[in-house]
Amino acid sequence: MELGSCVKRIMISVIALCAVIEVSAQRLLVRADDIGSSHAANQAVIKTYTDGVTRSAELMIVCPWVPEAVKMLQANPGLDVGLHIVFTSEWDGMKWRPLTACTSMTDEYGYFVPNSFPSDNYPNGSLMGRTIDIAQAEAELRAQIELAQKMLPGRITHCTGHMMGPAITEEIAAMSVRVCNEYCVPLMDDRGEASRKYGFGGMAIRWGLPPAERTREFIEGLKKLEKGKTYMYIEHPALDTDEMRGISHIGYENVAEDRQAVTDMFTSPEVKRIIEEKGIELVSYGDLVREYKYKGE
Repeated sequence: MELGSCVKRIMISVIALCAVIEVSAQRLLVRADDIGSSHAANQAVIKTYTDGVTRSAELMIVCPWVPEAVKMLQANPGLDVGLHIVFTSEWDGMKWRPLTACTSMTDEYGYFVPNSFPSDNYPNGSLMGRTIDIAQAEAELRAQIELAQKMLPGRITHCTGHMMGPAITEEIAAMSVRVCNEYCVPLMDDRGEASRKYGFGGMAIRWGLPPAERTREFIEGLKKLEKGKTYMYIEHPALDTDEMRGISHIGYENVAEDRQAVTDMFTSPEVKRIIEEKGIELVSYGDLVREYKYKGE
């Protein structure tokens, strides 16, 4: 056999093998929300990246600890970053305001309302309970995207929604998708279209478990991942500090303990061992966006 023919056959075999590996691999996108919201969240999100399994971090650009978060993200250029679009401010002892005058989404003090959906604990405190001015919502969304891109040039690969704010109604969802696409940062929380477009789905894991059971449940979920599929898991890592113990709302008082458990779970040696043993590939939203563009779809 001629050398050229042999090399050609080897190359074809390697390409075929890579294709099989790509199809057979189980992939996991671990997303850490709310960086920028507190010092404890900033520290934990970065820790779960450097020492754990986080691959995409969602930045709340309107929040008080954003300057520190930006410096941390700049120091970790390999961490994928998304803009976590904020239309609500859920905590009782800590609030944030919009970047623009979007009065249809704020309370009498100028803070975002607490919830996306109606809650008996916060009467008249939800986006769904209001008539939202779509032009105001669009102006606020544009302001948040532009500030994020200004503070982290070239780093924002996508957008997600804090408490489902950008997809709260079909009209707002359509506007949010359009605006995000205009800025080349596709919205991933858009009522399901993004998961179909980019090919990811959620993990089959029970929510609302006590902190002590989080890691065990996550490990059981990892063991059930099927080959050839891409899964996403969303959580909110933070540290159990005095700062976080001062953050809560009615019905969710153990925030610090609960979110420390997330940090422990994402940095667990056992979790990392299972991921390595099963050959689970950790990916980010940025990876999925680039793959989609590469395919020319």
